[in-house]
Amino acid sequence: MYLALSMTKNYKLILGSQSPRRHQIMQDLGISFTTRIISIDEHFPEDLAVNHIAEYLAQEKGKAHLSSLAYDELVITADTTVVVDEQVLNKPSNTTEAAAMLKQLSGRSHQVISGVCLTTQQWQRSFSEQTTVHFIPLTQEEVSFYIETYQPYDKAGGYAIQEWIGMIGISRIEGSYFNVVGLPVNRLYHELKQIGKFFSD
Repeated sequence: MYLALSMTKNYKLILGSQSPRRHQIMQDLGISFTTRIISIDEHFPEDLAVNHIAEYLAQEKGKAHLSSLAYDELVITADTTVVVDEQVLNKPSNTTEAAAMLKQLSGRSHQVISGVCLTTQQWQRSFSEQTTVHFIPLTQEEVSFYIETYQPYDKAGGYAIQEWIGMIGISRIEGSYFNVVGLPVNRLYHELKQIGKFFSD
């Protein structure tokens, strides 16, 4: 059963992401949506502050959908970055990079920033949320086991909080859990709710 938000009377929701985690979050939220994927070159200006990168990329992903959007469609795009010491950790391309990232995160805290953009033919609005994640020290055996078992090559920072490494390695977080998974769903829900109120007035 899908939640009948008043905004759905005005827009059909599209999730512009191939992430199975974002897809599952949207399903669990109970809002009807379809999926439409348009890939972009995920480069960003070199002088862009690290805490703005995720939102910038979410906006660029939204712009890529403009030419294909119908007047009554709203696309949700998102990007997640992992930041430690003002350095962005992207998706590792191999085992060596994944191990290096997890060693860098071991025994300390880092920030996970998810940017979200809502795009229609008429307007675009975006926001971002930040969560601080605290890792306990990880052993080489734990790192190797996780990488070999879960192969986290499609995950920023080389890990997923909902997987084994999160269960045994993360001592606490400050902020939204779902933001670390990849979509700050609480903020998204209330943004959509506000849009619904605006159009229902």
